[in-house]
Amino acid sequence: MATPKVTAEASFAAIKKKKKWQPYALYFILPSFILYTLFVIVPTLGSVYYSFTSWDGISSDVRFIGLANFVEIWNSPRVHNALKNTMVLTISLVILENIVAILLAVLVDKVRWLSKIFRSIFYFPTLLSGIVMGFVWAMMLNYNFGVVNQLLDKLGLGAFAVDWLGDPKYAMLAVILSTVWKGAGYYMIIYLAGLQGIPQELNEAASIDGANGWQQFRHITFPLLAGSVTVCMVLAMISALKIFDQIAVMTDGGPGFETETLTYLIYKVGFGELRQGFGTALALVLFFIILIITVFQVKVLQKREVEM
Repeated sequence: MATPKVTAEASFAAIKKKKKWQPYALYFILPSFILYTLFVIVPTLGSVYYSFTSWDGISSDVRFIGLANFVEIWNSPRVHNALKNTMVLTISLVILENIVAILLAVLVDKVRWLSKIFRSIFYFPTLLSGIVMGFVWAMMLNYNFGVVNQLLDKLGLGAFAVDWLGDPKYAMLAVILSTVWKGAGYYMIIYLAGLQGIPQELNEAASIDGANGWQQFRHITFPLLAGSVTVCMVLAMISALKIFDQIAVMTDGGPGFETETLTYLIYKVGFGELRQGFGTALALVLFFIILIITVFQVKVLQKREVEM
């Protein structure tokens, strides 16, 4: 009986030896680690340093000024206005994009005839870059020759034709609606995957018990989409907080400062006003805002998933 014992111990030792970490494993991750260090870690550390300077982004004169940039951010009315615009844009986009995405997902899931074509049509705007989308909507909303105002005029509603991008009352609304048009299709795909994972037997049983379509959605479909809601709301929030392309092309932050967001303000002061130090400090502030909101949002939504 001693022979099997010796054999088992030898086998265990051989397996343990095979599992022993080998230094050459580092060679496989070294190229990626070097690239990540050069293009992510080093620039991040450099940004932290430059946020405490008055560097203009061009000259070699880098003067350390301590917390002056952050004090200016705290007291700047322009930064406060950009933060307000960013919050309005973010809240609006998170709510509207997810509502539209859920409606589109339910519609595509219910349609049996040409469903793939409808899915492609709704998803197509997502494939456009923010720059292209911005140019398209800027032309459509142009006060003089835009198709929106021309259509209103043809329908006898010329009194409702306004300068969508030049009027402070409508500029932010135009940016929000155009961004919803572009982004809802992306979240629709995520919700559609969630819908197709819900057992049809649950809705059939509810229908037999007399539940109508809204009651089935409210008490069965939507609670089972909790995981998809968490993912989509977090992604929509992050995307909205760092929106840049549409603002740059459609309004240039105007009229005045009505649509100037934090990301666009970072670009303007960093490259337009040659204040890289201040722009970098503002970028760090935006990073921590996104981090805090994301962590809070994930915790709240995950708690909601458990409750539902």
